Amino acid sequence: MYRMDLLHRERLPVPVVVVGNITVGGTGKTPLVIYLAQALRGLGRHPGIVSRGYGGDTADVAEVTPGSDPGVVGDEPLLLARHSACPVFVGRNRAAAGRSLLARHPECDVIIADDGLQHYRLARDVEIVMFDERGVMNGWALPAGPLRESVSRLAQVDAVILNGIAVPSAPTLDRPVFVMRLPGDSFHRSDDPLMTCCAADLAGKKLHAVAGIGAPQRFFDQLTEMGLSISEHAFADHHSYRAEDLAFAGDAILTTEKDAVKLARLSLPLPVWVLPVTAEVSPDLAEFVLEKLNGHSSA
Repeated sequence: MYRMDLLHRERLPVPVVVVGNITVGGTGKTPLVIYLAQALRGLGRHPGIVSRGYGGDTADVAEVTPGSDPGVVGDEPLLLARHSACPVFVGRNRAAAGRSLLARHPECDVIIADDGLQHYRLARDVEIVMFDERGVMNGWALPAGPLRESVSRLAQVDAVILNGIAVPSAPTLDRPVFVMRLPGDSFHRSDDPLMTCCAADLAGKKLHAVAGIGAPQRFFDQLTEMGLSISEHAFADHHSYRAEDLAFAGDAILTTEKDAVKLARLSLPLPVWVLPVTAEVSPDLAEFVLEKLNGHSSA
């Protein structure tokens, strides 16, 4: 009804860039949003970020700080606040979150909406859709398949990002295509980020790999490609961990940054090593976004 203009879309006083999926599950949106925010800052813009705050229990609009409780604001918004160097607000109503962000941070001149493709209440100026190696899977709509919207929706977006896919295995409908990589080559201790190690330091140890993300196998495969022998422990996306979930015998737990923000609250028998990743995107996505913002009217 929003797309048919039967319901009113709310427009913010600054441009809005939406990063999202037409499929359920994680495709790497959080590291892409961090990358885009940092890149836009490097080009002289002042971005802010809004997110639903999935996994958190706040019902109202809230500002996210690096010290926020992930159980309240969500795990992904907490990572955004820690790494983007931008204001981050969460709220089920992304337009209300954007208004609150701009009221608190009037210097912001562009809003990035994390996972907001289907939040049609918020008008947007640029739409970016992500795929990973799973593509559209069986190509069916929910609940029989993974699609939130039809593949034909891609004809309306501005760009398609392929996470770790050199050759498109997902439909792009002739939209501009960008390729994202998420390299990571060193670990840090969850309880002491200044303590680091490389994969060679963990070789030969009994390691438990823990991932509660949209595509945990991607993390496990990355560890294996680093030459590590691991026991895999996959949990549901945004899983709320309890100490008994991780009562392992061995030498160490390896996990993602997204999981680490929740594991930090637990008393665990093994040291936790975190593998941070940083998005690399080619060609230059931030320049493309700025050209879009400067070159056409809002949608």
